[in-house]
Amino acid sequence: MSVNRVILALGILALVLVWLLDVGTIQPNRIVSGTGHGLLSAVGWSGAALVTLILVGVILFAVLRVRGRYLFLLVMIGLSLALLPLLLEVFAGRHLPEGSPYARSSVGAGFWCLLFLLSLMLIEVVGQLGRRRGLQLLLVAVIGGSWLMFLQSDGLESLSLVREFHARPAKFEQALWTHLALAFGAVGISVVLAFGLALKMIRSPAWQRPILGLVSFLQTIPSLAVFGLLIAPLSALVSAFPVLGSLGIRGIGWAPALLALVAYSLLPMVRNTFVALTEVPEHLVDAGRGMGMNERQLFFKLKLPLALPVMIEGVRITTIQAIGLTAVAALIGAGGFGSFIFQGLGQAAMDLVLLGALPTIVLALLADALLTMLAASFRPAAARV
Repeated sequence: MSVNRVILALGILALVLVWLLDVGTIQPNRIVSGTGHGLLSAVGWSGAALVTLILVGVILFAVLRVRGRYLFLLVMIGLSLALLPLLLEVFAGRHLPEGSPYARSSVGAGFWCLLFLLSLMLIEVVGQLGRRRGLQLLLVAVIGGSWLMFLQSDGLESLSLVREFHARPAKFEQALWTHLALAFGAVGISVVLAFGLALKMIRSPAWQRPILGLVSFLQTIPSLAVFGLLIAPLSALVSAFPVLGSLGIRGIGWAPALLALVAYSLLPMVRNTFVALTEVPEHLVDAGRGMGMNERQLFFKLKLPLALPVMIEGVRITTIQAIGLTAVAALIGAGGFGSFIFQGLGQAAMDLVLLGALPTIVLALLADALLTMLAASFRPAAARV
């Protein structure tokens, strides 16, 4: 059992950054920049000592060659992540001035670094323990539930990010459903189109180069250019066919956003589907034919089941990409979390930017984790070992 250099490096980096950078900031109001507080000032000697001891413990377990060290690291890092919002609660209780209704606390760079590095360490520990889907789901449930409990408590009501949410809960819910509808709608359409195009390339090899060339070309166009290029044709179509306007199709809004997202989603989907279906080992196909299977049975009972893990990988890549690009689609009035991001940039309100950016990141991470587990569940038992 060797030293885990990944956890060792991440632990040392986390320990250095949490002491060098501000953990939080106190602002007199939404606009005025606040005063930053380091770890010692933010949570006092006891809190700073506890954070330091946890990180030193992680570093020691990364070096010590003892049995069950990854289980200890899992518990230590998991609980640290689950209870991390307590740092912000203690910080706000210590420094938020009384009788100042507009004062608020903000998350500092030190806290974000600690959260990010602890998350990376947890991923490394889970990887060392093996692919245990039940354990992964339990960790997500415990950490996510703990964060929701803290964010809904009174102790963090002064947090600027929480105040931005409470100022617009209806808009946040609408942005969530819009973002999900655009991203997953584009992925769903892309799955159907990519499957059809891949089958066309398999049955007609002459179409391989034109189809792959087209979807590769679409991928090279900058996203903002695609959104802009679709405005004029869609506006012309609505003018020529007014019935499209009654369906909500316009030069701006969800229609050009959905078309652009589908165009960007095609390359990974088409390529992965084509490769997955054509790379099925020939000896397995011959064995199927020897068992009396016809071409239809070979496809649905042999090729498609074996190709599913690689096809789901294409869906995973496409979904993460679509969730991120949907935020950019807010520039043409498509809605979603991108509306908060660009509104916050215009007002120089970084917590409003985070109100749009953080849910986008969380959605992408959840999609990545769930689709990765789904792909693993479809792999043959021998390939999981």
